[in-house]
Amino acid sequence: MGRTAPGRYAVGMFGTSLPINMFLTFMAIYYIDTLGMPVQAYSAVLAVYAVIDALDNPLYGFLSDRTRTRWGRRRPWLVVATPVLGVSFVLFFSPPNLSDTGLIAWFAVFTVLTGTSDSMVNANYGALLPELFPQEKHRAVANSLRQGFQLVAMILSIAMVPLAADYLGYSLTALVLAIVAVAVILWCATGAREDPQAARASTPRLLDTAKTIVTHRKFWLIALTAGAYSSGMTLVLAAVAFFVKYTLDLPGAAATYLLASVIGISALALVLWTRWVRRFGPEPVWRVALSVLAVGLALMSLASGLATAIAIGALVGFGYSGVMATMDLIVARLLDEDMARTGHRREGMFLAAFGFFNRLDAWVKSLAFLAVAALFGYQSGDSPGPHPEIAAQFLLSVFPAVLVGMAAVLSFFVRFDRSMVERARAGAHGGASGEGPQTDSAEASAVDRGRRHGSGGPGGPRDASDSDGSGGSGGPRDALDSEDPENPDGSDDAAAARP
Repeated sequence: MGRTAPGRYAVGMFGTSLPINMFLTFMAIYYIDTLGMPVQAYSAVLAVYAVIDALDNPLYGFLSDRTRTRWGRRRPWLVVATPVLGVSFVLFFSPPNLSDTGLIAWFAVFTVLTGTSDSMVNANYGALLPELFPQEKHRAVANSLRQGFQLVAMILSIAMVPLAADYLGYSLTALVLAIVAVAVILWCATGAREDPQAARASTPRLLDTAKTIVTHRKFWLIALTAGAYSSGMTLVLAAVAFFVKYTLDLPGAAATYLLASVIGISALALVLWTRWVRRFGPEPVWRVALSVLAVGLALMSLASGLATAIAIGALVGFGYSGVMATMDLIVARLLDEDMARTGHRREGMFLAAFGFFNRLDAWVKSLAFLAVAALFGYQSGDSPGPHPEIAAQFLLSVFPAVLVGMAAVLSFFVRFDRSMVERARAGAHGGASGEGPQTDSAEASAVDRGRRHGSGGPGGPRDASDSDGSGGSGGPRDALDSEDPENPDGSDDAAAARP
């Protein structure tokens, strides 16, 4: 198997980010404030969309994990779903002259089509990271590159859209972004060199995989953390245009300056956060970044002009950059542990399960807009109510700060078994270098220990940490326990600082 160039994989994040960023950021301001669709109709559609979007993620992940073709498991899905995403995204921002009911129907249809095609693209693109780059040093490089590409995409698909829409309109702006996105994603997909050992491995069973995921304590902690963070940031992006218009009382172009400043700080800080990740490990850096982000969002309620908004936004961008540098690495470590325990590669199903929680941000956004409608009387651009400036403040600062603060607290409960992660990486590296099948180490480990949530053989269930036999008469040990006396909590926090 030839090695995939980190840059060619990473640039895929640029392509996948362009449509979804504009879609999530400007759907509310375009349909509610510009086209005059009532908040209640917008929220109702988002509530239904959230259910569909949350359910399709596990389905696409499961199908991807079970796919076996000469072109790999993930690439065929990327090639099929990418054009659908491009077309539905353009049509979403190109409604014809319709009645009120017709506009709501158009919004509903293309919200679902754009969201579900994006789910299929991202479920497969994200699943490639642990497989293409099994060693953490290579994985960290690839992840940093793709987060850098994502920041560039954010400048084009978020920061520049208010200016572009003023000159080109939303429809033509979406068309330009879609053409670029489709070309980049397809170029990335055709250059990915999937591991042939993964294609020859046994296909995971749906019920077994679902049982493993829903009974996995660490999965729930990470999923709830990621979901709260994602919901908070999705709401921030949707609220920026409202905040600039109503709270700061500035023209729409000012949103470009605010967003560009925040994204620029994020891009510059990414280098610093990446260095800290390599020195201290992803977990402690992740916790610090979430905490900084929560504080920055809370302070945004104090902004009274563009200068103060940019100054406080710099802190938001700094924290956001740190989460970008670590979140995918945290998820990848969980996938490594699952591989070590079971011998199955099921990144697609796991990532889709995480996507289920991330996609619930549509529900959160729906509830947030309903809340400001009830509290402050904001209905639409035609009927903004008596206090739209306070409504926008709550959407941008108060609600997101609470959500990201919850994520920061939850992150302190996540701990990894360092020895199991290293065994998983060693097995993956052996397969990639021709030293043996990629799953040999993980499968042997699974046979010796038994699955954490399955049968350990005639003796009954055994815990994942019982490879040393200590789970026998002394009772089972949790997978979070470590055999390292200098690192009793099993995390990388202390271990990463040691030679």
